[in-house]
Amino acid sequence: MLKMIPVSFLADKVSIKNISLSMLFVVALMNFSFVHAAKPVPAPPEVAAKNYLLVDFASGKVLAEKNADSQIEPASITKLMTAYVVYKEMDEDRLAMDDLIIISEKAWRMGGSRMYLEVNSKVSVHDLMKGLIIQSGNDASVALAEHVAGTESAFVQLMNQYAVELGMKNTNFVNSTGWPDKKHLTSARDIATLAAAIIREFPEHYSWYAEKEYTYNEIKQYNRNKLLWRDNSVDGLKTGHTESAGYCLVSSAMRSDMRLISVVLGTKSKKARASVSQTVLNYGFRFYESHTLYEKDEVLNRPRIWKGEFEQLAVGLNEDLSITIQRGAYDKLDAVMDVDKDIEAPISKGQQVGVVKVSLDGELLETLPLVALETVDEGGFIQIAKDYILRLIN
Repeated sequence: MLKMIPVSFLADKVSIKNISLSMLFVVALMNFSFVHAAKPVPAPPEVAAKNYLLVDFASGKVLAEKNADSQIEPASITKLMTAYVVYKEMDEDRLAMDDLIIISEKAWRMGGSRMYLEVNSKVSVHDLMKGLIIQSGNDASVALAEHVAGTESAFVQLMNQYAVELGMKNTNFVNSTGWPDKKHLTSARDIATLAAAIIREFPEHYSWYAEKEYTYNEIKQYNRNKLLWRDNSVDGLKTGHTESAGYCLVSSAMRSDMRLISVVLGTKSKKARASVSQTVLNYGFRFYESHTLYEKDEVLNRPRIWKGEFEQLAVGLNEDLSITIQRGAYDKLDAVMDVDKDIEAPISKGQQVGVVKVSLDGELLETLPLVALETVDEGGFIQIAKDYILRLIN
C-alpha cells in the first residue's frame, strides 16, 4: 500500500536519484505502512423524498442520489439563480450594493413569501438581497430582476444563459421567483451545481445564507432553513415550497475540512425536508472523508527542459486535486506523476507536459493533466548547441 507524502519530499527524491534524461519520468510514492482495511460503506439511507443528491463540494464526488436528473419544479430554490445573476452583475461592476431600486407595481403585487416592499419606494440592492436570501421575498426577486434587465422576462434569459454555462442540463427557468409553472424546471443535480458555484465563486456573499432572521419595514422574518438552528455546521442555502413541488431544501454543511452539499426535493412537510436533509448530511460525514492533495499552481516538480532560456520548468496542476474516499482509507492511497520524457522549449504556461494519477487499492480515482506553470521561451544559439550535445551524450 502506498501512502501520500508531501510534494517537497517528492522534489528531493527527484534530485537525489538524478534520473536519466531520456527515460520516462515517474515518481511513485512508496512510504509503506500497515493499516487495517477500511470498512465498507453501507448503502445510502432510504428517505421520504422524491429526489435527492449528496455531493462533496471540493471533489464533486456524488455520495448518494435518488432520481437526481429527473426534472422537477424548484419553487423558491429558483432564487439561488436569481442571486447568482445579481452576483455576476456586481462582479462586472454593473451593479453595487448601495444602488437604489424603485419598486414597481408588479413587484409590490407579488404574492407568496414577501419582504413587504412599498410601491414606488427606493430600496438598496443590499436590502433586497437580504430579503431575497433570508426572507425568500418574491417582491425582492422581481424588483432585482427588473432593475438588472429591464423586465423579468429579459432577466430570465440571463438566468437560462448562466444555467447553460454552468452545465445545468435539465434546467429551464420561466420566472425569477419559482412561481409554479409546468415549464419552470430543474433537477437535483443541477441545483447542486448551482449551489457549489455560489459557494466557490462568491465566498464573500455566502455568509448571508446562514443568517437566521432579517427585519425590514419593522417586520422581522426568519430564515425557513430550520437546520440553521439544529446543526451548527450548516451554513446555507435555500428552502422552497409549492403544492406541485412539495417541500424542498438545499443545504450545505462544513465539518472539519469537509463541505457537503445536500439537495432534498419533494418531501411532504417542513419537518420532513429538514429531517431528511439532516439524515443525508450525517451519512456523508459519517462514512466519507475529503482531502485536497495538491493545490492549483502548486509546484510539484521542476523537470529538465531542453533548448530553453532556463534549464528547469516548474510544473503543477491548473486546478485543485481533491478526492473523497471512504473514511479510514487515506493510508491506502498512492499517487504517480508521469512527466513527458523530452520537453523542449518553447513551452507556454498551461501547456500539458504529463499527468498525475491517484489510486486507492489499485483502483484509479483521478487523473489530472500536469501542466507548465510558466512560459519558457527558446534559448540562444549557445544554449541550443549545448543542449544538443548533452542529449547526444545521454
